[in-house]
Amino acid sequence: MKLSGPAIAGLAVGGIVILVGLMIAFWWFGTSNHEIDIRNQAVAQQKANEAVFDKTWKSISQIAQLPMEYASKFKEIYHDIMAERYQGDAKGAPLMKWIQEQNPQFSTTLYERVADAVESNRAEFLMVQKRLIDIKREHDNIRMKFPSSIVVGGRPALEIKIVTSTKTEKAFGTGKDDDVNLFKK
Repeated sequence: MKLSGPAIAGLAVGGIVILVGLMIAFWWFGTSNHEIDIRNQAVAQQKANEAVFDKTWKSISQIAQLPMEYASKFKEIYHDIMAERYQGDAKGAPLMKWIQEQNPQFSTTLYERVADAVESNRAEFLMVQKRLIDIKREHDNIRMKFPSSIVVGGRPALEIKIVTSTKTEKAFGTGKDDDVNLFKK
């Protein structure tokens, strides 16, 4: 059986329509799946943020306990060392010995370690918070920009939780931050 010219043209048009339909369907499903991927990524990142915050809080609080314990023990042993060292000496002699001798020194290394832990943990937490904000931006773009908005524009916006402070919320609420004194008295 031989096909006529109009029949061949009809088959070609039908094939093109099917091809375009398949392309649109693949794009539709791909866009939908991409939105789902972003939504799942946001949920996972929110959990990761919680884990980093928990690690940050625990690390800093435990590391901060070390200098306090060290200071307490240093105070105890320093008093005992000095009391035993000069026991039985003449009244003015201990002061002269104290000036001439090498005495135990209180180290600030542990305090520096706390400061380093605070800084590095805060930097890590800021990084994961920024990542979550970026995921939300990407989700908003796919929901709001044409042509993907045709497929996923009606889906709900991501609700993310960013951990901040009362001071920051107040400053952004009022538009003012006049508190510049580091050491209030």
